[in-house]
Amino acid sequence: MSNPYFESAKRTFIIEAKALQETIGALSESDFIKACDLLLHCKGRIIVSGIGKSGHIARKIASTLTSTGTPAIFLHPTEAAHGDIGLISRDDILLILSKSGESDELASIIDTAIPIIAITSNPSSRLGKAAKKSGGIVLQTTIKEEACPHDLAPTSSTTAQLVIGDALAIALLEARKFTSNDFAKLHPGGALGRKLTMKVADLMVTDDRVPRTKSDSTLTSIMEEISDKRLGAACVVGDKGELIGIITDGDLRRYFQSHGQIDVRKVIAKDLFSKNPKTTTADTLAIDALHHMEDTLPKVMQLPVLGERNTVIGMIHLHDIVKAGIS
Repeated sequence: MSNPYFESAKRTFIIEAKALQETIGALSESDFIKACDLLLHCKGRIIVSGIGKSGHIARKIASTLTSTGTPAIFLHPTEAAHGDIGLISRDDILLILSKSGESDELASIIDTAIPIIAITSNPSSRLGKAAKKSGGIVLQTTIKEEACPHDLAPTSSTTAQLVIGDALAIALLEARKFTSNDFAKLHPGGALGRKLTMKVADLMVTDDRVPRTKSDSTLTSIMEEISDKRLGAACVVGDKGELIGIITDGDLRRYFQSHGQIDVRKVIAKDLFSKNPKTTTADTLAIDALHHMEDTLPKVMQLPVLGERNTVIGMIHLHDIVKAGIS
């Protein structure tokens, strides 16, 4: 027997997905292009507004626009009627969300003499008419049914508003050639900021903490170096500190498994190390170093960090990247 909670959830997904299909099917290509052109060439800010549930969606759209290179701000229509309308300048553009387009609270905003982009299911509403009169545009959401069984609580309609807002933001992002580096400048904090800004240099071990050995080092000294530095590997370096190879815990295990009875006193580094190991540089993003490790087969746990003339200047371990909250 199906659980009523899950049946309700599936019904909600189906209804809202259908609403999105209907909206994209009815959305005018020329109207969307005009809306993007207006926003792209706006000399001021995008003032995003809405009341009730549409207001919550408007806040999110304003945030998404701002974080992707299009300066935007949310303006509460009620606060606008009590003085905040003064923040609107002649160089701004209004982006207003309302399912009905008839909300009384929007009256003070839609009377302003700047272009309005309206996201509404009713192009003939006061909001729709104001948008056309202002030289703006109407982006119509085609909503035949809310997911609410009473067809009352805004669900499908707010989902459609949100997706249109996201579509505008991404279209503008691509038009501006907004890069991941641009994104990083606007997101310096939290896990996202770390992923976009933290480099190998911020996490790698350096100096005496880097496990190093020479090609003629004995097995005992190699194992001591790996154990003492606790990175699961040792870089095999030449006389000038250049990388020759790497010896990992795995290399040691595989060597002993494949050689059977051996005199460990005769084993030296050149018998063990892997040539041409995966490496990285100090200015590489930590997330890229992580992907480099994970994409290697078999997967590696550490990367030597190389400087000029192939010299080993550090080592970074997968665990340190993950511990930093990057994954």
